[in-house]
Formats: sequence, C-alpha cells, structure tokens
Amino acid sequence: MSDHLVAGPVAGIEPPYYAVVFTSLRTEGDRGYGETADLMDKLVQEIPGYLGHESARTPGGLGITVSYFRDEESIVAWRSRLEHQRAQRRGRAEWYESYSTHVAKVERSYSFQRDSGEAGPGRDGDSLAGH
Repeated sequence: MSDHLVAGPVAGIEPPYYAVVFTSLRTEGDRGYGETADLMDKLVQEIPGYLGHESARTPGGLGITVSYFRDEESIVAWRSRLEHQRAQRRGRAEWYESYSTHVAKVERSYSFQRDSGEAGPGRDGDSLAGH
C-alpha cells in the first residue's frame, strides 16, 4: 500500500473477521510503487467482504499494512485478483528487500475514540462478547 500514513485506525469491527498483516522492507526509489499502491487501494475496495486497512511506513522503508476482511473467501478473492498478482510479482522483482504476510482470525476487537460519546460495541473491552 502507499507510503503514507492513514489518518487513524480502522473503527471497531464486529468479530469474527480476518486480519492480513503485510510487513515489508522496501528497496530504495519509487519505480512506480506509489502509483501501483494507489491502484491496489482502489481495487481492494471492490472485493466483497473487504472491511478496510491501516498502513504505516518508517523513513527507513519498513512498512506494515493490516487489511481486514470479513471471511477467508474475501481474502482468496483479493489474492486471486489479476492486478494484485501482477503487483506482487513486481514487488518481488523491484520494490521489496523482504516481506512477510500473516493471516489471523480476529475474535475480539476493541477501540477508543477521544470525545466519541458513549461506549458501544467495538468501543471498549467490556462491550464485546467473548471478553
């Protein structure tokens, strides 16, 4: 995903859902990375079951993107998308020194928003089942 910081965390999502954690170390230079990342940001939103993502990158090139999906079928649909596969191949050839991907099922989710008003599902640890 892009070399920019998302303005804030994704709001609380009612579990269960899946998190795909992509951690990468970039090579130097852009070589079309930013444009491709922007395209991937748009295309992933077309996947049924896509819930959002958060992304951050250090000045040294370490990046972490966490994408959220409702179910495993949604992850497979994104992984199977031809444009995404092309971007992955280009990433291995040009943009990444290394990367890792982790897929996890989220069973509990908590969030906090200053001045957000009353707590509700996803707002504090006591409001979600399974805590």
